[in-house]
Amino acid sequence: MVILIKVAQLLLSLSILVIFHEFGHFLAARVFKIRVEKFYLFFDPWFSLFKFKKGETEYGVGWLPLGGYVKISGMIDESMDKEAMKLPAQPFEFRSKPTWQRLIVMLGGVTVNVLLAIGIYVVMLAWWGEQYLPNAEVKYGITVDTLGQKLGLRNGDKILTLDNKPVEDFFRIPATLLLEDVKTIQIVRDSQPMEVTIPPALISEVIKHKSPDFISVRIPFEAADFAPGSNAKKAGMLVGDKIIGINGQSTPFFDEFKNVVLSHKSEKVNVNVLRGTDTVTLAVQVSDRGLIGVAPKSPAGYFTFKEHNYNILQAIPAGTVKAYEKTADYLKSLKLLFKPEAKAYESVGGFITIGSIFPSTWDWEAFWGLTAFLSLMLAVLNILPIPALDGGHVMFLLYEIITGRKPSDKFMEYAQITGMVLLFALLIFANGNDIIKLFK
Repeated sequence: MVILIKVAQLLLSLSILVIFHEFGHFLAARVFKIRVEKFYLFFDPWFSLFKFKKGETEYGVGWLPLGGYVKISGMIDESMDKEAMKLPAQPFEFRSKPTWQRLIVMLGGVTVNVLLAIGIYVVMLAWWGEQYLPNAEVKYGITVDTLGQKLGLRNGDKILTLDNKPVEDFFRIPATLLLEDVKTIQIVRDSQPMEVTIPPALISEVIKHKSPDFISVRIPFEAADFAPGSNAKKAGMLVGDKIIGINGQSTPFFDEFKNVVLSHKSEKVNVNVLRGTDTVTLAVQVSDRGLIGVAPKSPAGYFTFKEHNYNILQAIPAGTVKAYEKTADYLKSLKLLFKPEAKAYESVGGFITIGSIFPSTWDWEAFWGLTAFLSLMLAVLNILPIPALDGGHVMFLLYEIITGRKPSDKFMEYAQITGMVLLFALLIFANGNDIIKLFK
């Protein structure tokens, strides 16, 4: 069921993005009275799942969910319709229009993708607002996994600054470490200020880690819920009990208790809890997995999260800024591909990777946030100067504007073929990476 939910979210998100992207080209073409022969969601080699014709345009849904397209008359595109290009140019064709009009048509898709992302962020901010955890609120310090330890951090550290620059949002710290090429972390450890230098070789491990959980907030251990058949509940533990020790050893924080109890698998231990003002000792059986069947209170119960609420007028500039920041983050992540020491290419993924970022339960806030980000990704990737992408056409049109010379149709055919081969190679590489990861 989890896989089906993720696949459904991925297909819905991609469908929205493709329709809006292609509509951008379609709308610009129609404004300049250029004929659009086809408007398709997904590709339709050999056959389509559904189609109908209205006016001069055939609308349909293909069976190959790798994108979509509009077929514009008089343009060399992925359809590779060479025969039509041999005929005399018609006034309604793309090739007959002024360069500036053709440029606007080619920029229509990415423009709509950016506007779509901004629009989604505006509505999200007006509807849900924005919430984050100020770094100053993380009063108990952090917990780290093995990767965090390799970075030089320890449980209980309090992060002050990154490269001596303050970080307002605690949950932005992992992304900042990666995207801003941070060299040092200023912390407080055991009440003493100190500086941690990040080993450069670890950047590739941070990229592979993917999850930001290598740095988390440290919290006390207060019982909030019990698993079915919980041994802790059977021993008399109650919701609200504060677990402060095990076998007389002080473990006031959840990470400390978790580490200690793992060394007592399949044993009966004495768990010390604070109930109101009384200290109670409970004899609890530890499972063979090192668990006692109790869940801690959410971090939201210990910290004051900062909230921003917007009306629709306030959300417009805030949504625009958010789209700009997300685009900047994505461009910084692309730069990592060109750093050999980062080995970011090993983490490039295809549809499985994209699908995995969607939540396992349907969450509209998460869905729209991811859709907005993917829309910005699509805009950035499409504007890259690669033949067969919008950016490739834009590159040749700019060349035409600057030099006054139009590339020949034969050259454009070869460029389109080269670009398509390159794109298919990248597609195979990205999805091949996904398949390889499944067997690791």
